[in-house]
Amino acid sequence: MASSSRKYETRKRDPNPKTAALLVIDMQNYFSSMAKPILNNALTTIELCRGASIPVFFTRHNHKSPTDHGMLGEWWNGDLILDGTTDSEIIPEIQILTKPEEIVEKSTYSAFNNTRLHEKLDKIGVKEVIVIGVMTNLCCETTAREAFVKGFRVFFSTDATATVNEELHEATLMNLAYGFAYLVDCDSLRRGLLSNK
Repeated sequence: MASSSRKYETRKRDPNPKTAALLVIDMQNYFSSMAKPILNNALTTIELCRGASIPVFFTRHNHKSPTDHGMLGEWWNGDLILDGTTDSEIIPEIQILTKPEEIVEKSTYSAFNNTRLHEKLDKIGVKEVIVIGVMTNLCCETTAREAFVKGFRVFFSTDATATVNEELHEATLMNLAYGFAYLVDCDSLRRGLLSNK
C-alpha cells in the first residue's frame, strides 16, 4: 500500500527532530497480514528517527477484560485482541526494537484515550508526532486526528501505514492532508531529517 506523499499533499513541511516523536501504531501479530507489506518502510522510519534522536513510542492494542471492550466489542462482534495472546504481541521484527518504557497499551482506536501518552510527550517537550503503523483508517487516523486536536503538529506516513484495502488507505490520506496532517514517506523523511541536522 505504498502511496506517494505528494499525491494528496496540500501543505509541505519537515518534522523538527528536536521536538518530534514517532508513534508506531499496533504493529502486532493480529495485523501481520497488513503489517508485513510495510514492514521494511516501518523499520526504515524507526531507524531514521532513532538516528535523528527522535523518541519512539509503540502502541499495543489489547483488551484485558470485557469492561474495556467499549463499542469495539459490538462493532467487531467480539473479534478483539485479547491480552496475553500471541495476536496481542508486537511482531518480532519490531518487538526487538522496543524498550518497556516506550510501549503504550491501549484498548481503543486512539493512542491518547485512557493512556499516559499525552503526559509522556509533554514531559519530554514533544510538539510534533509522526504516525506510522496499522490500520491507516482506524487507529492511525484516529490517533493523528486526536493529536492534531490536542495541539500537536502531525506528520502521517503514506508508505509505512496500511489497512485492508487501497481505497480506505487513500481516503484517509486525502482527509488527513486536507485538515490534519502533513504527509511524509521514507524518502521525504530522510531528506527532511538530514536537512535539519
